[in-house]
Amino acid sequence: MVLLVPVASIGLDGIADGSIAPKPTAFLTALGKPHQVGSTVPANGDVNPYGIVVVPSAVGTLVKGDTLVSNFNDKANVQGTGTTIVQVSPTGTFSTFATVAPLPTSSACPGGIGLTTALSVLPGGWVVVGSVPAGPGGALPLANPAGCLIVLNSHGAVAETWSNKNINGPWDMTEEATGPGVNLFVSNVLSRPSGVTKTPPSGDASTIVRIGVSMVAGQAPKMTGSTVIGSGYISKANKAAFVQGPTGVVLGANGTLYVAETVSNQVSEIPNAATRTTAVADGTSTLSSGGWLNAPLGLTLAPNGDVIVMNANDGNAVEISPQGHQVAKKTLVPKGSGDLFAAAVAPGGQGLLFVNDGTNALDMATMK
Repeated sequence: MVLLVPVASIGLDGIADGSIAPKPTAFLTALGKPHQVGSTVPANGDVNPYGIVVVPSAVGTLVKGDTLVSNFNDKANVQGTGTTIVQVSPTGTFSTFATVAPLPTSSACPGGIGLTTALSVLPGGWVVVGSVPAGPGGALPLANPAGCLIVLNSHGAVAETWSNKNINGPWDMTEEATGPGVNLFVSNVLSRPSGVTKTPPSGDASTIVRIGVSMVAGQAPKMTGSTVIGSGYISKANKAAFVQGPTGVVLGANGTLYVAETVSNQVSEIPNAATRTTAVADGTSTLSSGGWLNAPLGLTLAPNGDVIVMNANDGNAVEISPQGHQVAKKTLVPKGSGDLFAAAVAPGGQGLLFVNDGTNALDMATMK
């Protein structure tokens, strides 16, 4: 049953902050009760599934329609130390796609390995995954910049790593084909000034970066450049979640990149994300804030163009229209504080796939 609450006032930017306008045609209202597809725990015991992406085509050991899931914790449940990506079929068949450690001597990742929500499959079956490694005692890493993007071939072998000053704690990622290549949009949670190795109590002023990638058949993809397109997003160390900051990113049909901001409890906007050459300051444009949002994490785009948001604090998903109205809410994990992270629409729009950190599994809510 949809809960009706008073509509919040319109913000200065013209967006209905917290505006709730339920509609029966929303994607979430068409979903049934979630069920478990399969475990995400590999043989080495890694837990805490974070990233998720549906395999678009069969190549190497990648199976079309299967789901790749990255693990952030090791078997001792230490955050920022997970090294595996698993592959789960629609029927729950399970395999380990990659174990990303140790890295080849020719590839480096400042601070080490801790696989994040940033996970994409590029044309040709090249898989790109982010790393935000733990520092001493499980704290945030002291390296600056910290982490990297790791490129794997379609058999799960590391081909190369990408790191520079603009890739600093790559937490989530989405992609857009550009014809000759791909744009990767990456949210960072450790955008520290040069020479700074610790996150201040007030937090880091984190960034959103566009990574240009060139693609040539038969060759590994190459990073051609990086542009900061969003700045000033607050990231803070968090004992329960390791770090909280800008997380989910998804590109709308209008060319706007939507960014989930966990700390400030809102979804912000970066217009003209694929072409802009200057950074938009956080707070310039907001899609929606407050209302049903409750520490938003992962984002995905529904078949109808609405933004689907995964809440960190209550196990709910929230659907927001491009006009900024919160049109539906669905409980995916009852009392599921800390259980949700990333999500993806199932092939053919037939449901919503999401990771369940509470059970270390891939779950799915199918169409009724």
